Amino acid sequence: MSTIVVFVEHSGGSARRGSLEALGAARALTSSVVAVLCGSGADQAAGTLGRNGAAKAVVLDGGAWSPDAAASAIAAVVKEQKASAFLASATSTGRDVAPRVAALLESTLFSDCTALADGGSVAVTRPWLAGKLVATLRSKAPVLCATLRRNVFPVREDGGACEVLRGPALGAGKATLEKVEPRPAGKLDVSEAPVVVSGGRGLKEPQHFAMLEELAAAFGNAAVGASRAVVDAGWRPHAEQVGQTGKTVSPQLYVAVGISGAIQHLAGMKTSKVIVAINKDPEAPIFKIADYGIVGDVFEVVPALTKAIREAKAHG
Repeated sequence: MSTIVVFVEHSGGSARRGSLEALGAARALTSSVVAVLCGSGADQAAGTLGRNGAAKAVVLDGGAWSPDAAASAIAAVVKEQKASAFLASATSTGRDVAPRVAALLESTLFSDCTALADGGSVAVTRPWLAGKLVATLRSKAPVLCATLRRNVFPVREDGGACEVLRGPALGAGKATLEKVEPRPAGKLDVSEAPVVVSGGRGLKEPQHFAMLEELAAAFGNAAVGASRAVVDAGWRPHAEQVGQTGKTVSPQLYVAVGISGAIQHLAGMKTSKVIVAINKDPEAPIFKIADYGIVGDVFEVVPALTKAIREAKAHG
């Protein structure tokens, strides 16, 4: 098939994992994959994208980040490359830029897609109604535009060289980014951590999340997540929410503590490699997808689990 353009986000000179997943998804359909990057560090990140599936990388020069200015330049690249599809990761930035690009290309955006297929034109698969239905869709527009759910597509790491080109300069935008508040040093994001420990209403009080912080610290490479119920209650920040309206995670290990397993939550973590559920209700839906289940009082099980992990790591 023809060219696919992928918007690549980066930080510190390295492409973000969600964007690498999007490159891999595009490369599975065509050898003509063009990455588009902008902002400080774009040149450094662009040079590494060949191994992740990009045949070309177009760097857009400009000043402060502006989603509408970026979208205009990206749409110009899509047209110049005569691309049949435009993809972006379904991050907060991707969700900000992709609809603008779609509008400029007079296309419709398919959001949060979980699969791509080529049958003459790109078909996308995405969940509907909180995962109760799965729809396969094609676009009648000249360019299909879609964002891809993170932690669903594999990262390709066996590619070759990548040609780096200069693209159109970013113009002045209607809105510009003034400041980014970094997360606390050493704190992992739930969407990137190899281990996620999530808590729900079963913890009863917000201060009991300290138990999960201790468990995460015992693992050493874990992030703390939360269900929508506790986020809505103000117990935890939205950045930690796992689920349909939060973040999608796919860690090596997911520990669900006091979470019943509403379908909206399951939609955000069911692709985890190993799922451990701790709940006092043996009929809790979370046990239906868990690899290991512990029926018991979380206030007894979690401290015991934390102690056991510390002891195991101490004895190496």
